[in-house]
Amino acid sequence: MAELATIARPYAEALFKAAGADLAGAAVWLDELAAIASNVQLQQFAGNPGVTSRQTFDVVSGVARTPLPEAAKNFLRAVIDNGRISVLPEIASQFRALKNARSGSSDAVVYSAFPLEPAALADLTATLEKRFGRQLNLRVELEPELIGGVRVVVGDEVLDTSVKARLEQMKVALIA
Repeated sequence: MAELATIARPYAEALFKAAGADLAGAAVWLDELAAIASNVQLQQFAGNPGVTSRQTFDVVSGVARTPLPEAAKNFLRAVIDNGRISVLPEIASQFRALKNARSGSSDAVVYSAFPLEPAALADLTATLEKRFGRQLNLRVELEPELIGGVRVVVGDEVLDTSVKARLEQMKVALIA
C-alpha cells in the first residue's frame, strides 16, 4: 500500500492551486475536516461497504461547526468518492506545509505547564521568531508534567526550557 504522504500529495497540491488567494480560508475548513476525519468511529463508518459516499458526506458536513463553503464541499466529495477520507489529516498537513512555504513561515507548537497570558505569548512569539529567523504560527498545548517553563517544537527542531528537562539534565550530570 502506498504511504499516506504519497496519496495525500496530489490532493494537497490541487487544493493549494485551486485555493489561489484564499489560502487562509481553505486552511481553516481543511483543518476542521481533517479533525473530523481523524475520528476512528467516522473512519469505521466510512469504511463500511453498506455506507454510500453521500451518507459519509452528509455525516462529515453535518458535524462541521460552520457551514462549509462550496469549494470545501466539492473537495470533500472528491476525497470521499475516491475512498480517501482517512487521508484528510495528511492532506491538511501537506497543505499547511505548502502554505507556509509560500508565506515563509513555519508552524510551531508551544507546550506549556500553565496557560499563557496573551502578553506573555506575544513576547514569546517575538523571541521565538527572532531565534528561528522566520515567522511562526504558534499553537499552545498544555502539558502539566513539564512542571514549569516551555518546550517549543518547530518542524524537527526542539527548544526545551522546561523544569522537567532541566531536572533530567541534572540527573544525567549527577549519575555520570
